[in-house]
Amino acid sequence: MHKTVNNLLNIQNQLKLQCQNISSAKIIAVSKTFPISEILPLIQFGHLDYGENKIQEAIEKWTLIKKEFNQIKLHMLGKIQTNKVKYLIPLFDYIHSLDNQKLAEKISHEQEKKNIKPKIFIQVNLGQESQKSGIDKIQVESFYNDCINRLGLDIVGLMCIPPQFSDPNPFFLELKKIAKVLGLKELSMGMSSDFIKAANHGSTFLRIGTDIFGERG
Repeated sequence: MHKTVNNLLNIQNQLKLQCQNISSAKIIAVSKTFPISEILPLIQFGHLDYGENKIQEAIEKWTLIKKEFNQIKLHMLGKIQTNKVKYLIPLFDYIHSLDNQKLAEKISHEQEKKNIKPKIFIQVNLGQESQKSGIDKIQVESFYNDCINRLGLDIVGLMCIPPQFSDPNPFFLELKKIAKVLGLKELSMGMSSDFIKAANHGSTFLRIGTDIFGERG
């Protein structure tokens, strides 16, 4: 068995053993920077959800593979430049990093043009960190309403990256509360370092890279 498949099975086992309720969270295998040769064993094993951070890299890696394995769901996790949205829409099924008004308007325009509606998470900057992207928690509700009512976006949930070296639990709890107020069911929370905590707070998508593929070079 390939190491990536083994690692995925270990993560699934940890979730079963350490989650208060058996977690139904989907694991996004964050495959950024890794070649398709490292990803293929997971695809052949039947894993469906993969995450990338850069559009150009994703186009090169996934365009043909997604045609061959049409059940694969590709998730955009990184910062998105508005001039790349036209390439993003046809390839990605989920966008986890909607973080500003200009981007929301560009996605709206492109999805109408291409008649493709990706599922979208609003990225929330809960730690109010100036170096991080995301909508301020005070503005999330008005931003969400604008996205669905005026722009026609398919907003399915919220995403956060808690501040590094902080206890992530309060941030996961806060994101869950905001999602509940908005009536959103999906939560994109948790990475290799904190996915058990995220799952215990009801995360529905875990973004796991290092624990599946190993350290990046």
